[in-house]
Amino acid sequence: MREYHKIPSIYKREQKQPCKFIEGEFSLPEFEYLKDNKWVWTEKVDGTNIRVMWDREKLRFGGKTDNAQMPVFLMERLQQLFPIDKFKSLYPDISMCLYGEGYGAKIQKGGGNYNPDGVDFVLFDVKIEDWWLERHSIEDIASKLGIKTVPIIGEGTLDDAIELVRNGFDSTWGDFKAEGLVLKPKVELKNRKGNRIITKLKTKDFLTNNTHKTNE
Repeated sequence: MREYHKIPSIYKREQKQPCKFIEGEFSLPEFEYLKDNKWVWTEKVDGTNIRVMWDREKLRFGGKTDNAQMPVFLMERLQQLFPIDKFKSLYPDISMCLYGEGYGAKIQKGGGNYNPDGVDFVLFDVKIEDWWLERHSIEDIASKLGIKTVPIIGEGTLDDAIELVRNGFDSTWGDFKAEGLVLKPKVELKNRKGNRIITKLKTKDFLTNNTHKTNE
């Protein structure tokens, strides 16, 4: 099943210093147009992208790409979390792809902050055929499978979300700063190319030396 789409950052970046944001210059015109609308903010987890693919007969696990290598210890954890018999019982007639984040010790540099004793999985999106599911349906699937979903941090405009990330906020996993936010419009939208309207804000991008403000 398809790899998860790229999530664009909120602002454009300087050509000579790609790590630096150009504050105030949105990376896509849709963000500028929708900036005052209501967006849903979920915590961005610092881990590795995971796909759980069910085709009504077989259950497969994959990384961000089809060629991505998955650590043995993470694969073992996924096999514990997702027994194939549960899918056969709950979804015998439905093919789906679960998208989530594998996180914890040995996954990323700060992975031990999320889970110092091992690794785990948190769900952030589900696709059935060409349909992205709404939040309540994602939570329903997670509840039935006995897994976690990424927490909702809040709702508001893009400026509201930017201010929160700029100031830094604690992760729901513990006493450490969250990596950032993933933002979706309250109502799922696509652009004229058929791509989802979705963006991300990383805390590190709003450090003083990583931003450049445009002259107004």
